[in-house]
Amino acid sequence: MREVELKLQVGAAARVGVERAVAAPGASRTRLQAIYFDTADGRLAAAGLALRLRKEGRRWVQTLKAGSAHGLARGEHNVALTGVTGLPPAVDPTRHHGTPPGDALAAALAPRKGEHEGAAPLQARYRTDIQRRHRRQRTRRGTVELAFDRGEIVAVGPAGEERRWPVCELEIELVSGSPRAVIELVRRFAAEHGLWLDTRSKSERGERLAHGLGPHDAAPAVKAEPVLLDKSMSPGQAWAAVLRNVLAQALPNWSEVAAGSTDIEPLHQLRVALRRLRSAHRFFEGWPGVPAVAWGDGVAALFRALGAVRDRDVLGGGLQREVDAALAGVGEPVLPLPPPTDEPPWGEYERAQHGLVLIDLCGELADDPPSAASTGVAGVRTEAEEPGGGSNEAVSLRTLVAARLQHWHAQARRDAKRFDRLSDEQRHRLRKRLKRLRYAIEFSGGLFPRRAVKSYLARLRRAQERLGEFNDVCVAVAAYRLLASSEPRAWFALGWLAARRAVVLAAAGKELERLRKAQPFWD
Repeated sequence: MREVELKLQVGAAARVGVERAVAAPGASRTRLQAIYFDTADGRLAAAGLALRLRKEGRRWVQTLKAGSAHGLARGEHNVALTGVTGLPPAVDPTRHHGTPPGDALAAALAPRKGEHEGAAPLQARYRTDIQRRHRRQRTRRGTVELAFDRGEIVAVGPAGEERRWPVCELEIELVSGSPRAVIELVRRFAAEHGLWLDTRSKSERGERLAHGLGPHDAAPAVKAEPVLLDKSMSPGQAWAAVLRNVLAQALPNWSEVAAGSTDIEPLHQLRVALRRLRSAHRFFEGWPGVPAVAWGDGVAALFRALGAVRDRDVLGGGLQREVDAALAGVGEPVLPLPPPTDEPPWGEYERAQHGLVLIDLCGELADDPPSAASTGVAGVRTEAEEPGGGSNEAVSLRTLVAARLQHWHAQARRDAKRFDRLSDEQRHRLRKRLKRLRYAIEFSGGLFPRRAVKSYLARLRRAQERLGEFNDVCVAVAAYRLLASSEPRAWFALGWLAARRAVVLAAAGKELERLRKAQPFWD
């Protein structure tokens, strides 16, 4: 079966209100005590699997979950263990034999090269002890189960120490009907009670405890994975595939940022994911089967809220150190810049408001994407908006992609040809256009010859990198100008940056000329 569920974190101020909302007539209380299993080398976690034995009241249930927890749906197979009471029964992977999750489990446990025959042995990795208040609720789109969980996750760390992770969260799971029943109720609870979306499963948090990481320790950021589109896809199916790919990067990084992570990398990768999302929206906009979006303003607001951190990273990671080294070379002390102020951590209200847009994005994938037949890939009649697009003819995904790439490529070539006459604002716009073009090619490159795509992307990335260096200099100039009226050393920094500006500007011009001569790989 497929588990359709989302989880919201409940802050201290919201606990009474959430529990009261769940504890309506018909609500029950259940104690859930679970033990999670994996191999010593973590094969199940690496394969996106979670295997547990859970005592639900008086009965034991063995559950296997498969697939990423960072989304709306996962594969799940449950086996009720009848006649078992008291101590936990032995875990048995064969109970899931013949199911898709069971096949993935068997593959993960299979002997590897050089190992002895037989499946890799399982061991208890961590446990949970949860008091659950739960009830079912009917909505206009289906029936869902509300589950308010309070308790803890417990694991023994690498040094033998016991580590704990408190749990206070609301899970909303689909029982029957449309997945949008979950989305709408999750959004309502988040908005009314100030809750925030968190896609980190209990198994993921337990695994982190077992590796010696606690609730406030940084986890590795999730980077973008390649997108594989097929020419047989309809535009709507292709859009859904790209959106799913972007969310696989955005949701886990959002969960870390919203939880208060002080690590810059999840925040940076969240910004990358939002930028990819906005580029994808522009790329697919107006194509048949691609819905109009209502989340554009929310994504833009979240992107702006994270913006100051990127500028701080630019200065602290390179240019500020170089300016300080130049000052030291003339016998002057370093020149500290004022820290940015408009960045996380947010209060519970701000965090909940920003999180609504992630819920809306999950909602766009709540329904199955349109089939090729329903959108008529081979029979879509549309008028292409870019030069070179056909009018009133059947248009394939590949043709739509090629027309839009050609349009964006032509824009970039025009700006590259007159680069030395552009203002800094226009150069910044060109940089954003190149970034948008690069993301579009990364989304759709699988539709075209790989070698030609790789050659074009190499020139595009070099040009974008040079323009990025120029933008970094502009950011630094703006920062030091703010100090110039009160700090004489800032004038030295501005002079040093002026020399750097000329160098990076010339380098950018050369790479743009190479890009202008690049051979397009689309028809």
